[in-house]
Amino acid sequence: MRIHELKRRLREAGAGPSHEQRILRLWSHALPRNSGRRLPHSFFPSSLMEALPAIEAELAGLARIHTVHPGADGSERLLVALADGQTVESVLLPRDGLCVSSQVGCAVGCQFCMTGRDGLLRQVGSAEIIAQVALARTRRKVRKVVFMGMGEPAHNLDNVMEAIELLGTVGNIGHKNLVFSTVGDPRAFERLQQERVKPALALSLHTTKAGLRKTLLPRAPNMTPEELVDAGERYARATGYPIQYQWALLEGVNDGEDEIEGIVKLLSGKYGVLNMIPFNAVEGVAFSRPSWERCEAMARTLHQRGILTKLRDSAGQDVDGGCGQLRARAAGGVPVVLRRGAAAVTVSAATATAGSPK
Repeated sequence: MRIHELKRRLREAGAGPSHEQRILRLWSHALPRNSGRRLPHSFFPSSLMEALPAIEAELAGLARIHTVHPGADGSERLLVALADGQTVESVLLPRDGLCVSSQVGCAVGCQFCMTGRDGLLRQVGSAEIIAQVALARTRRKVRKVVFMGMGEPAHNLDNVMEAIELLGTVGNIGHKNLVFSTVGDPRAFERLQQERVKPALALSLHTTKAGLRKTLLPRAPNMTPEELVDAGERYARATGYPIQYQWALLEGVNDGEDEIEGIVKLLSGKYGVLNMIPFNAVEGVAFSRPSWERCEAMARTLHQRGILTKLRDSAGQDVDGGCGQLRARAAGGVPVVLRRGAAAVTVSAATATAGSPK
C-alpha cells in the first residue's frame, strides 16, 4: 500500500482533512483509535466509522515483528515480516533512533554489505515504511528515523519521500532528525530540494579514490567523490543541515595515511561531519575492522587537521548487527568469504555496520 492510496480510501469513506490527519497520526504513532480528547464516534462521520475496521486491519497486516534481537549496547534489531512473506530489518538505536529499510534487497551491490547479495527483490511501499516506524513505537519512543537499513533510498524515491513527508508532519519527527542516506544519485539531490519536508542527508563516501569507490560500490551512480561532496555541499547550504559523510572503516582498504590526506583535501571548509564507523565484522568474511586504536588515531589526526570527525562504534555487534545479516540467517544464507588481491577487492557477499550506509 502507498500512503496516497490510503488517503484516497479515507476520503472515499467520507474523511475530511482533519479526520485523515488524525487517522494518519494515530497509525504512525501506534496509538489506538480512541486516543485523544474526542472519541471517534463523536468526531468521525458514520461512513468512515463503518470503513475503518477494514482499513485498520489492512494497516495492521502490512508488517509484523518476526524476531527480536536485543543488543548489549541498548540497540534492538527487528526482523520484520511483510504481508507477502518477504522480510526486512529495522534497528532501534540508542537515544530514541530507528533505522528503517526502504527495499527488500538492494541493487547497488556494495562490497561490504550483505543486503545486496541477492540483488533487488522488490521495493518497500511507503505505508510499509511507516509500518516499521509504528512497530518500533510499540516498543519504545522514536524521535529520529534514519533511512540506512536495507536498500538504497534513492532507488525507491517516490515511496521514501512519501514516507518522509508523513513522518515530518503528523509523524512528529523533526526534519533534521529524518536522515536520507544514499550512495549518491543526481535524481535524489534534485528531488530533495523540491520537497516540503527536507531531511538531513547522509552520503556514503567510504573513500576519496574514484577507482576504489567504483570497486566498493560497483553499481552506484557514476559520481566521483568530488562530485558527491559538491552536491552535498549545495544541499547543506540550502537547508542549513550539515552533511553526514559516512565512512565504513575497512582494515588495509581505506584506513591509510593516503586516505587521511585525501579527506583533508576533499572536506576542508565543507559544511559537514565525517562519521567513521568500523566495519561490522562477521565470521568467514575477509574484510576486517581496524583496531580501535587505529580508528582513534585516524579520527584524532583528522580533528587536528580541521575535519570534524565522529568515530562511532557499530550498533548490534553481538546480534548480527550488519544490514542483511538477520534476513540472510532467517533464509538459511551463509556468508561467502571475500578475497583481497593486491590491487582490488573481489567480493561475493559481506556486511555493513548497523545503521550505516550501504
